[in-house]
Amino acid sequence: MTTRTAVLVAFLLTAPAAIQAQVGGNGYLFGRPRATFTLRGGFASPTASSDVFSFSAKQLTVAKGDFGSAAVGADLGFRVSDRLDLQFSAASMGRNVNSEFRDWVDDDDRPIEQRTSFRRAPVTAGLKYFLTSPGRSLGRLAWVPSKFTPYVAGGGGAMWYSFRQSGDFVDFKTLKVFSSNLSSSSWAPMAYGAGGIDYSLSPHLSLTTEGRYDYARATMNNSFEGFNRIDLSGLSANVGLTVRF
Repeated sequence: MTTRTAVLVAFLLTAPAAIQAQVGGNGYLFGRPRATFTLRGGFASPTASSDVFSFSAKQLTVAKGDFGSAAVGADLGFRVSDRLDLQFSAASMGRNVNSEFRDWVDDDDRPIEQRTSFRRAPVTAGLKYFLTSPGRSLGRLAWVPSKFTPYVAGGGGAMWYSFRQSGDFVDFKTLKVFSSNLSSSSWAPMAYGAGGIDYSLSPHLSLTTEGRYDYARATMNNSFEGFNRIDLSGLSANVGLTVRF
């Protein structure tokens, strides 16, 4: 075997492993990532424990659990230390629920119908702490991501909400049916806590699963003045893709 042939054979034997090391889950990056970007989606279940939800559930054919909805969000993280990231997040969730009065019909014995819309949009900043090392360094340049990395996170920010009811309603003083668009919306301070796992798919990409709890209450205004503060808290479960760069 000539020297050229031996070199070619050695290359063919080692090339697949080298390529996998560059792009596979066991590959490496040139240095620990300085930032991450996550695009996520899932399901959000609001607590809905305030009196405006109780009143609506009593009068209308709508239950508190009806406001569970799809949720989409994004996170941008920046490295603070080996196990700590500073994270900025934004999300949106909401649902429209059709209903009618439980105990009342109009003059033609038809149902008195309306639609309730409840939407939330949290904007937060917080810290994300990895319970195990997210990766290890090989020499001065190479960095290998861990396959599984559990984490906890927490922080605060502000949540925008909108609660709207449109359609036909009963004036309980005159017993007349009238059409109206009722609404309340504003911003409120909030806090959150979360926990999840990053599962590396490749050196640059990971699958992120997370459970999160948001806490917030806001003053009701406009058509809903007189009600207590609306409960904006809730749980959410999300799955997303995280890009390291």
